[in-house]
Amino acid sequence: MKISFIYSPIAGSIGGVAVVLLSLFLALSCADKKQTDTRMQEVIAVHDSVMPKMGEIGQLISRLKPLADSTASDSRYANAISDLEQANTAMMDWMQGFGDRFDYAEIQEGKTLSAQKSEWLDEELVKVKEMARAMNESISQAESLLKNSASPE
Repeated sequence: MKISFIYSPIAGSIGGVAVVLLSLFLALSCADKKQTDTRMQEVIAVHDSVMPKMGEIGQLISRLKPLADSTASDSRYANAISDLEQANTAMMDWMQGFGDRFDYAEIQEGKTLSAQKSEWLDEELVKVKEMARAMNESISQAESLLKNSASPE
């Protein structure tokens, strides 16, 4: 009887510690999931900010092509076209690679990611930002080149 009297408070405090540890684990898991959800949303937001510009890339290439064809000595137009095409390819490649790494539930429904996929998500955030930078830069340079070519010299 004396033994159970001694162990009863210990058992109660071990149970209390277990509850606290379980609560802490669940809180950290929720925080990790929220951070993952936020990173996924950021990746998708970057993609969504430049996806509508895909049509603009095609239009700029169409406007630059006649200038590139008529001015063989000026490679600025050909370079601008090349940069736009590379940006277009970067978007297509990024979307393909992202889709190969993550499924619909992970992207759209917040399905919990494995540790490996969480690392991939960090990589994808870097990749999508670089792709967006390349797209925006190539568009800006092409627009500037077209604007300057239209101005009388």
